[in-house]
Amino acid sequence: MYYNWKETTNTEELKIVCNLIRNGELVIFPTETVYGIGANALDEKAVGKIFIAKGRPSDNPLIVHLADKNQIKEVAQNITEVEQKLIDAFMPGPFTLILERKSIIPDIVTAGLDTVAIRIPDNVIARGILTYSGVPIAAPSANLSGKPSGTSVEDIRKELEGKVSAIVDGGETDIGLESTVVKVIHEVPLILRPGKITPEQIEKVAGIVRLDSNIFEEIQQNQKIESPGMKYKHYAPETKCRVICFEDELDQLFYMKRAIKEYRGDVVVLGFTEHKEKIYVSENRYIDIGSKDHLEEVAQKLYTSLRKADALKPQIILIEGVKQEGLGIAIMNRLLRTCSYDCIKENTIKI
Repeated sequence: MYYNWKETTNTEELKIVCNLIRNGELVIFPTETVYGIGANALDEKAVGKIFIAKGRPSDNPLIVHLADKNQIKEVAQNITEVEQKLIDAFMPGPFTLILERKSIIPDIVTAGLDTVAIRIPDNVIARGILTYSGVPIAAPSANLSGKPSGTSVEDIRKELEGKVSAIVDGGETDIGLESTVVKVIHEVPLILRPGKITPEQIEKVAGIVRLDSNIFEEIQQNQKIESPGMKYKHYAPETKCRVICFEDELDQLFYMKRAIKEYRGDVVVLGFTEHKEKIYVSENRYIDIGSKDHLEEVAQKLYTSLRKADALKPQIILIEGVKQEGLGIAIMNRLLRTCSYDCIKENTIKI
């Protein structure tokens, strides 16, 4: 079933969707970050359907979405002072916190870990479904495992229709990148997956913050993971991708043009608005991902742009990188995983 709630939420349809969730079915719904594919987090069989629909490895834990802060104590325990500060500061919102789980959460949700990832979305449709279904919802991004996440129903409908019982269309998501995932270790927040909530924002609340070493590095396949988006190839189209990232604009343009020449123009460029007239590819082979000075726009357009580029079936997709600071940390984390760490920058010239 398909429900169009772009303008307003239909109350009768909301009842149907919530009944589906309660009865162990899968539903695709929007959040402020990306679309999720959700199931009753307390129903082991229902959660198992998520892994089947996505083709998701079973050792990749899921995020449990809640309607409000009062529900946290039902699924997690022994919350520390720092964890509570983070909850108060960033929930609801594009923020996920890993907490000590209660036994009510099935092992399949947490990949057998003694922790559970918790998020309270700041999206009226998501909050409505969570509130009226009356259960926590386990929901990874709505896409086939490894593919770019969905920021609109148009992005994902073809690959997931028939694998779920309902699709709720809330239009394009606001942020476009998955939530920031944090685990507090010895009272210090550790960012496992960067997102819209930046290290600077977390530092203001907790006084200190650390970035996990695997944010910009490939994690070992036998290594245990505590957050989605860490271990496996993610956010990637079928086409080979390469990121070109130089601080100096002239260097950036030089190596982009060099790569275009190497592939005899059979490329698609994901580039900044400012560079559209400076990078010479045909009109439909340049996809504008926004201004280099407005990373919120770049983040919001990124996954849809990757899907558009992939549909053109070039030899390679060339992507302009950004500085690894603020929201740029999250964007570069996604881009590096998109291109399997094929990144051209200072001291790593590959062309």
